[in-house]
Amino acid sequence: MDQNASRVRAEDIEECLGQVGEIKAARVVVGIDGQITEIHILALPTKSPKQLVRDIESTLMAQFGIPIDHRKISIAQLGRESIPDAPEQVRPSAARPRIVNINASVSGMKATASVTLEIAGREFIGMASGPASQTGRLRNVAGAALDAVGQYLGEDTTFALEDVAVVQLGREKVAVACISLVTHFGEQAFSGSALVRQNDSDSVVRATLDAINRRIALLTIE
Repeated sequence: MDQNASRVRAEDIEECLGQVGEIKAARVVVGIDGQITEIHILALPTKSPKQLVRDIESTLMAQFGIPIDHRKISIAQLGRESIPDAPEQVRPSAARPRIVNINASVSGMKATASVTLEIAGREFIGMASGPASQTGRLRNVAGAALDAVGQYLGEDTTFALEDVAVVQLGREKVAVACISLVTHFGEQAFSGSALVRQNDSDSVVRATLDAINRRIALLTIE
């Protein structure tokens, strides 16, 4: 059993793989022992699947010291029409948001939250406010994260918060979020989750981003 893999969070591996030029989205599945069981990749068709697998193996070994069996990696490639005519037509592959800062405050019966995300090398500060109830405070941090993502994506795409909660599953606390994507073509719901490791606010933001990360990668292909 590789001890390095059990110490690294799946979200960190996904974020790292998202930096690889051809990769538009990455999803890492881990077992109950913390070991990687599957890696799912959505990529541009500019490299062969075999070369992409080698790049992924090299990236994980260099960044985290994790050897990975190539049979655990599955590659789904977009159509040739997804390749841009010029490099500037594609937003950077680092479109996966990275949490920079989370602030939450309460004044009387009103709660306010701000979430700073780094997306494609730029920082976006999202804001949200509402009732200072326990649920209201969680909704604020999730809403602030969505506000920051919305600033990056622009007005044509809107993520709406349906619900968010922190629940007890066995011995673990888990943040869960349900997010709807609203576009000119209709509405689609996504869910995300994150184990509570630091605090509820941090995990709620991670659950919110978990719900929409792969969709952001697709939306940023112009």
